[in-house]
Amino acid sequence: MIEFSLIGAALVAITVVIHAWGTTIWLRYIGVKHALGDEPWTTKRSLIVLTSTVIVLIVLHTIEIGIWAIAYLSLVTVEELETLESALYFSFVTFTTLGYGDITLAAPWRVLSGIEALNGIMLVGWTTAFLFAVVQRSWKGTLQTRSD
Repeated sequence: MIEFSLIGAALVAITVVIHAWGTTIWLRYIGVKHALGDEPWTTKRSLIVLTSTVIVLIVLHTIEIGIWAIAYLSLVTVEELETLESALYFSFVTFTTLGYGDITLAAPWRVLSGIEALNGIMLVGWTTAFLFAVVQRSWKGTLQTRSD
């Protein structure tokens, strides 16, 4: 069980680094491109920032889920996880804590899927907080523009 916990910890560390890197780079980009400019915030500008932010965050999650899927494909010997598509499906369902249960791992590997679910909860929470901050900034910029 320690071995599976260490594998899970390594995967969590990798996905957290990816999420931290991705959100930091994106925040700098929108800060320079949109939030710090002298031009007024418009509805169009807000929609562009919010839509592109959601897309970037979904891409980050998809990369993180893909890393878990590749780990499952490489490490787990379960008949249902023999293809990349099935490993991605299982990883998406586990990461998002949807948990259909149509694919389950053998006893020693179950710990790994539980760690992925915890990882998913934390990173989705991080994404929610990040998106909330972007929405707040967007609203603040739009409201300031209208009151000027």
